[in-house]
Amino acid sequence: MTTGKSLSSKQQAIYRFIREFIRDHDYPPSIRDIQDGCNISSTSVVDYNLKALERLGHIRRDREVSRAIELVGRVRMRTVPVVGQIAAGQPIPVPSTDTWGAQDFEDEIEVTDQMTKGKENVFALRVKGTSMIDALVNDGDLVLMEQTSAWDDGDMVAVWLKDREETTLKKIYNEGNRIRLQPANATMDPIYVDAKEVEVQGKVLYRLGPGF
Repeated sequence: MTTGKSLSSKQQAIYRFIREFIRDHDYPPSIRDIQDGCNISSTSVVDYNLKALERLGHIRRDREVSRAIELVGRVRMRTVPVVGQIAAGQPIPVPSTDTWGAQDFEDEIEVTDQMTKGKENVFALRVKGTSMIDALVNDGDLVLMEQTSAWDDGDMVAVWLKDREETTLKKIYNEGNRIRLQPANATMDPIYVDAKEVEVQGKVLYRLGPGF
């Protein structure tokens, strides 16, 4: 479903409604069906967002035919847990490999396989703060994370800083005996930490945005 540009929350809702409507009825919804099903104020707003979905390559439409909305390609969906948010005082409560399938989470979201890049052990995390705004990750956004301790220079990772008892989302760089955690915000300075105090809990696969 993705083309490299994030959909708005309304476009995501419309896309999901179309997919589920086709699954349940074996034919596509009308614009009025979408308006009612997604609680949208007018058919013109529906049409505007359908044009956006078409322009981004998610659907095809024949405007001369009623209900002629076609999803482009087969989109495989999967459910990932929302494990919480980055916060001071505690590491991210990511489950271990042994307990991944057995642990209950308060919230889950449905995403495409493209968003998870085919990775296993993927979780979603709510971002707190504005340290990564220049990388288009804003306060309140959701990001998809791969649970991993492996990383390369320049990866955006969630890091547990043991000595500070603090979790942070930054780009990471190896500088010998120390690690540089680089914010994507021109008003903020990098954090330099002894490598022994750094525990990478995951790296960002995809930004979902606040309305997902």
